[in-house]
Amino acid sequence: MIRNLSVAAAVAVGLLIAVSAPVVGAAAPSYVALGDSYSSGVGTRTYINDGTSCQRSVYAYPSLIAAARGYSLNLRACSGAKVSDVTSTQLSALTATTSYVTISVGGNDAGFADVLTECAQPGWMSDCNGAINGAQAYINNTLPGSLSTLYASIRSRAPKAKVVVVGYPRVFNGEDCNALTWFSPDEETRLNQTADLINSKISAQATAKGFTFANPTTAFTGHAVCADVEYLNGLSNPVSDSYHPNKAGHASGYTPLVSPKLTGTAVVATARVSSLAGRTATSQAARQRQYAAADSLIKPQTFRLPNLHSAKALAAAKRAGVDVNSRASVDRADKAYSAAQARAWRLSH
Repeated sequence: MIRNLSVAAAVAVGLLIAVSAPVVGAAAPSYVALGDSYSSGVGTRTYINDGTSCQRSVYAYPSLIAAARGYSLNLRACSGAKVSDVTSTQLSALTATTSYVTISVGGNDAGFADVLTECAQPGWMSDCNGAINGAQAYINNTLPGSLSTLYASIRSRAPKAKVVVVGYPRVFNGEDCNALTWFSPDEETRLNQTADLINSKISAQATAKGFTFANPTTAFTGHAVCADVEYLNGLSNPVSDSYHPNKAGHASGYTPLVSPKLTGTAVVATARVSSLAGRTATSQAARQRQYAAADSLIKPQTFRLPNLHSAKALAAAKRAGVDVNSRASVDRADKAYSAAQARAWRLSH
């Protein structure tokens, strides 16, 4: 009798172990990260060698989340990508078995890099308000339709996936601590309002398709360019890293924001998680090389450093009575012109 009970108990334990243990060799959940530079990892200063100009990083939030959760990541996000680029070069990575999708896109369509380039110049040689007005008009009138079509395609290709659409943070905190740029406080306010505007349009389209929207505004508050602890780079070397989330922005800003919405559990980007992500550089690079030909069609959208000695700048300086070789002259005129432009905008609104 005792022997029979022992055998029965052993069988029961064996069945429990068989049910509880993970299946050896089971495929990891598939995670596809789509979109632009804010998802590829531009700004982290560490990029995989995949033969492209996409600037993909193992320290971007998709890689950190995948490493922590054991997902199989396909990091298709690429610097410079617009909605049309996601459609033509990235959606092919989605399948009926894709479990998780994240995407950030729309900023390049609205010309964010060009707008920042315009606004970074001294007021006497720039039309920051005009550039912002153009971007906002695009965001209001054209982007929603483009996003609606794109999101429908994502759902069609990955019908069972959890999809999180990720927005853009406010870049500025009201001051410009970089010696070679001239963003005024009023310009920074309008640029931040443009980030809020695009987030509102992205959120509306994402919600309409049943996707979850991750708004980074609060997560990045207090960590803008020129803050004591920056999650966003200011003017950088190389310049392509400028005005993008740095490693801290991905680890402490985006990762804890996106991960619970995507997986149901918040990921803490510990040193161990970062190390696990770092080990995927070689395999992720190999995975992305198969798409290199398609990725080569994507045109990088990069902030450009103000050039006070260009023909355009010299002509503007002559009209404004500015000596471009005198910082005092440049700054004095910038302050006057920026104030006048801010007054004109407020009067017109």
